[in-house]
Amino acid sequence: MAKIAVIGPGAIGGIMAGWLGRTGAHEVIVCSRRPLTEFTLETPKETFVARPTVLTDPLTAPAVDWVLVTTKAYDAEATAVWLQRLAAKGASVAVLQNGVEHRERFAPYVPIERILPILVYCPAERPEPTRMLQRRAARLVVQDDPRGRDFASLFAGTAVKVDTTPDITTALWEKLVLNAGGALTAILLQPNGAFHDARIGELATAIMRECVAVGRAEGAVLDDAMMERCIEVYKKEPRDGLNSLHADRLAGRPMESDARNGAIVRLGRKHGIPTPYNHMATLLLDLLSRPAV
Repeated sequence: MAKIAVIGPGAIGGIMAGWLGRTGAHEVIVCSRRPLTEFTLETPKETFVARPTVLTDPLTAPAVDWVLVTTKAYDAEATAVWLQRLAAKGASVAVLQNGVEHRERFAPYVPIERILPILVYCPAERPEPTRMLQRRAARLVVQDDPRGRDFASLFAGTAVKVDTTPDITTALWEKLVLNAGGALTAILLQPNGAFHDARIGELATAIMRECVAVGRAEGAVLDDAMMERCIEVYKKEPRDGLNSLHADRLAGRPMESDARNGAIVRLGRKHGIPTPYNHMATLLLDLLSRPAV
C-alpha cells in the first residue's frame, strides 16, 4: 500500500484521488484550501462517492510515498508549501499539469530527479465544489523508466490508463502544439466551432508552426504534418466545446496562457527562434485577464 497525497482537488485532482482511493489499495490524502468531506465523481461508466482524508493546513501534512500535483501551472509557489512536509522522506512528485516546464516549476522545491512530468488526457470539469464530471476515459503518459513504471503501477485496478513512453519530451510538445492553437478561441470567446473558419485555421497553424520549431530545438521529434492533424482534431470536437483557457476566461479565473503560449515564447528566445504569433497571443490573453480600467 502506498501513501499518496493529491494536491489540488479540482477536476483532475478529484478524479485521480477518487480512482486511487476506490481500489482500497492505497491511503489517499487530498490537500485542499477548503474543508471537503466527500465528493461525487461522475464518469462515463459509473458514478461513485469518494471520501479521502482531506487536509487544509500544510503544517499537518505527513510524509508520503507519492505526491500528485494537480493544481494549475501558475500555482507552483502556493503548491510548494505542501511539499516541504509531504516530500520530506524522499517522495516522488508527479506533476499533472499543462505545458512542458514541469521540472522547471518545481525544481526550486524538490530535487529534480524526483519530479515526474505527467501528460494528462482527461476531459473533465468541476461544475460544483463537490462534483467532478469526467467526460471521457482518463489516460496519463509518463516516461518509461523505473520511477515512471512505479507511478503507472499506482493505478492498477482503476479505470485510469497509464501509458509509458521512451520520449516524454516529444509527448509533452505534441500536446502543447495542439493546446497552443486553442489560445485563439479564448481570445475570441468563441467555442471550438471557430476552427471550421479557414481564417482561424490559418492563424492557428501559424501559432502551432512556431511551437513545432521551438519543440524541435528542445529535442522533441515533431513532423511537418502536425499542424494539419491538430486542426482536424479541433474540427472533430463538439462545435460548442470550450478549451480550458476559454472556460477560465469566461469564469473570471486566471488562465494558464503563460504555461502554454508563454512557454513557447520563452524557449523560443532561448534558441533564437522568433515567435511573434505566440507573443501576441500571450500578450492579448494577459491584457484580457486584467480588470477594465
